[in-house]
Amino acid sequence: MSDQKNPYGPGTTGHVWDENLAEATNPPPKWWMIGLHASWILVLLYTLVYPSWPWFGGAFKGVMGWTSIGEYKQDLAAINEVRGKYENQLPGKSAAAILADSELNEYVQRSAKVLFGENCAACHGSGGAGNPGFPVLADDEWLYGGEIDKITQSITAGRQGMMPARGGASLTEAEVDELARAVAATDPTSSPLFTGKGTCFACHGQDGKGTPAMGAPDLTDRIWRFGNGSFEEVKYTILHGVNDSNDANSRNAEMPSWQQRLSETEIKKLAVYVHQFGGGR
Repeated sequence: MSDQKNPYGPGTTGHVWDENLAEATNPPPKWWMIGLHASWILVLLYTLVYPSWPWFGGAFKGVMGWTSIGEYKQDLAAINEVRGKYENQLPGKSAAAILADSELNEYVQRSAKVLFGENCAACHGSGGAGNPGFPVLADDEWLYGGEIDKITQSITAGRQGMMPARGGASLTEAEVDELARAVAATDPTSSPLFTGKGTCFACHGQDGKGTPAMGAPDLTDRIWRFGNGSFEEVKYTILHGVNDSNDANSRNAEMPSWQQRLSETEIKKLAVYVHQFGGGR
């Protein structure tokens, strides 16, 4: 018996599988063919307009002469043109004058955010939230004062306060415990040792509220430079001090000078930016 074929059916390539499975020769849809040809034409045009094919001594640069570095420089020039209106004013102005100029102050706030992130956030935390052993900047407590000139000075020259270790010959263990309990309770003057044998008042003041001129912190609030203000943390600080070269276990606390790392303008920007964190005076 001979095979029956539909003379009106689709043409095939002549290959048959499984007795009746054949590969048809139907042409693809016109929209598909249009898309195919449009694609290779677009690719060809793209490689002619932009850098593409390897060429003698380099690569074909494209009829437009476009380069990514060229586009970057154009964008940078446009940004610098906008910034120039404000940047040109900064060298002749003090940080206090920048604060007084609302438009310039707003520009500096935005500009200095990147500076803070690159140079300060590693120690003082994002947004000045602080880290263990590093002061919080987003409050109203300032070790050396919150005036804009004081902040500028801190950034420029750095800070390195010193608290002598009071353990050993200075105070007995019982006296250290008594003083630590009073300080941990944020009531340092409740211990006679504060104004007596401990001589803490000489730096922290008669009322224990600190002395910004010396960088001595207020002991009557609940803001702690080291640890969480627990009895153990306070006791350790009293025993070993801060930056005391005579005690190997002394706490280390130093704000480095940025004068050699940042320009005068960058330092002023940071001072204005930090000043706004904690409602500085």
